[in-house]
Amino acid sequence: MLKRLPFAVVLILLVAANARAQGMSSNIREKDFPNGLKAIIMEDHKAPLVTFQVWYRVGSRDEQAGTAGMSHLLEHMMFKGTKRLGPSEFSKIVQKNGGMDNAFTTKDCTVYFEDISSDRLPIVMRMEADRMQNLRLDPEEMLSERDVVMEERRMRTDDDPQNALYEEVIATAFKASSYHWPVIGWMNSIKNITPEMLRSYYKSFYSPDNAVVIIAGDVKPDAGFNLVQKYFGAIKPRPMPKVYVAAEPPQTGEKRVYLKKEAQLPYLLTAYHVPNALSPDSYALEGLASVLSGGKSARLYTSLVYRKQVALSAFAEYDRLSKGPFAFYAGGTPAAGHTAEELEAGLNKEIEKIKKAPPTDFELQKAKNQIEAEYTMGQDSLFYEAETAGMYEMLGDWRLKDKFIENVRKVTAADVSRVARKYLTKDNSTVGILVPLKGKTEEKPPVAPGEGHVR
Repeated sequence: MLKRLPFAVVLILLVAANARAQGMSSNIREKDFPNGLKAIIMEDHKAPLVTFQVWYRVGSRDEQAGTAGMSHLLEHMMFKGTKRLGPSEFSKIVQKNGGMDNAFTTKDCTVYFEDISSDRLPIVMRMEADRMQNLRLDPEEMLSERDVVMEERRMRTDDDPQNALYEEVIATAFKASSYHWPVIGWMNSIKNITPEMLRSYYKSFYSPDNAVVIIAGDVKPDAGFNLVQKYFGAIKPRPMPKVYVAAEPPQTGEKRVYLKKEAQLPYLLTAYHVPNALSPDSYALEGLASVLSGGKSARLYTSLVYRKQVALSAFAEYDRLSKGPFAFYAGGTPAAGHTAEELEAGLNKEIEKIKKAPPTDFELQKAKNQIEAEYTMGQDSLFYEAETAGMYEMLGDWRLKDKFIENVRKVTAADVSRVARKYLTKDNSTVGILVPLKGKTEEKPPVAPGEGHVR
């Protein structure tokens, strides 16, 4: 779900952004190479810049329970040198040429990218091709980076109460699917990863026939394809293991989890099982999230934050861009003096309202305008345009992105109520509540019977 824009700016941006998005879609070409690599080129000459992205079809869903976190750790190691480049040289070369580079790992894929001037594109393509096949994976470097990842987990999850609750909720909601474990992995599973295991994982999944390269920006398609052939064409595909991803069985009863951690305020997060973007219901679920949580004029903020003042924040969010069915969320932070249970009751009341009575025409149109403006305005960024195409390509075909706005426009008020009734049910929910613990206080010696305060 994208960050919601204030409604006042939505209509101003909508027409121009939509025109730009349509223009970009008409300038996209693709090509499949003999070694299985797919290239997508998105031509845009408004500035002498390009975004170059390499998408590998491997993420945390492809891992085993005892070694969860392998994909993310390998992402870190991709910056630790090849047979040709030393540790950290990759990023230094990109920076010396005026660019920036980074990477991210998700449940379903791992992505590496560089933003750089178009005349330096061959430099980053040569280096990406190099680390696709020649990663060094030094054992000492790997063990050191494993410690870095463990510290990252401590900071971002173990020491962050809201993120820790999210992890607990998802782990409780998904019991069979590999979405059960977090992308970063459990602490013990990270410890279990050895250099030999990581090398095998790299050789299994980092192959041209398991990858897609995307070039967006100042490049002619034929020239771009020639560069892909030059740097990636000779890389031989590797046999990949068959990965069985278990389907999550239907949930048949409410699940609840309580997490006690040092925190200032309680926090509520409810997750409902929902289909992904390939389902016709996904567009109505997107509309439902926007009606409930599309800014300060939406239902949850108006009711729970502004009028009743039981919450400091309240939100609904739909996570649709996953390979498998995932989650629709509702939650928030109670206001001082109010409990998570009060906020939960308020959220459930608003959800029941929309189940019984469809949103008004004004509400629905506002939600659609907001979704469309946010989506199409993002196309003004080369990186976002390429990322959107990559996400849909991981689902099956980048062209699916062009159907998003068309299908959002078809959503009716009855559709919004229908998906709320279908998916946002008690038996399909996993409720997580953060219970704040007071901070540690200075220990004092025990008081003997009869002693205590001086009167």
